[in-house]
Amino acid sequence: MNKILSSKFSIAAISAAAALTLSACGSDSEETAEETPSAWDEIQEQGTLTVATSGTLYPTSYREEGTDELTGFEVEVVREMAERLELEVEFSEMGFDEMMTSVQTGQVDIAANDIEINEDRKEKFVFSTPFKYSYGTAIVREGDLSGIETLEDLEGKKAAGASTSVYMETARSYGAEEVTYDNATNETYLRDVAIGRTDVILNDYYLQTLAIEAFPELEIVIHPTIKYRPSEGGMVMNKGNDELVENVNNAIDEMLEDGTIAELSAEFFDGADVTQPIEIEE
Repeated sequence: MNKILSSKFSIAAISAAAALTLSACGSDSEETAEETPSAWDEIQEQGTLTVATSGTLYPTSYREEGTDELTGFEVEVVREMAERLELEVEFSEMGFDEMMTSVQTGQVDIAANDIEINEDRKEKFVFSTPFKYSYGTAIVREGDLSGIETLEDLEGKKAAGASTSVYMETARSYGAEEVTYDNATNETYLRDVAIGRTDVILNDYYLQTLAIEAFPELEIVIHPTIKYRPSEGGMVMNKGNDELVENVNNAIDEMLEDGTIAELSAEFFDGADVTQPIEIEE
């Protein structure tokens, strides 16, 4: 009887000790989880927001001629947003594909480079509140419109652009041959169409219009009848960075409400307000 009681007490003691051990482990795990800083915590601690952009996409992200100053519509939107969040900004210039990878791997906090919001990207990333609306156009040679009357005529034509852009996806879907560049300047893209190395550039209406205005000596035009893909754009962030997304959106919403982004739009898009949604007949 004593042996049985002793055995029971031993089992009870072991069980109690195990329970205490598990409880302690659980407590330690909870404390560790609570102490793990979020992406936003780390940004605030460092006081700096890291942002990927191209530095070659006029007028969204570029260097003013004759200076080394990075500027542009989204560059200045980012700067104003960061100021309202009481943060400094550190820009990293890179090609489009590298931007998206850098966001996904946590090398940068945000990508800002006239990036269109679409369903495929939303599966991998989180977008900010949209603050730029536009639609797609085509830059072609002035003399013969590069032999293109409709999007169906893209078949067999050489389309220049970033491989993973939504515009290149459109070009491929119509049978165009893609010609890609490694973060090339607008002049390189445009000159190649003018000299016949490529046939067409599909891209955003506002960007295309201003790009052509910047190089009047090139015999290229925006196609007079091709309009497609109404779009909205915003900044790109990694999934799971909820606090960062919330704070970025709060600042952007405030800037849309008080007209700051509209003012920046007028400055960089020749008076146009890109913050207003656009309807086109497709």
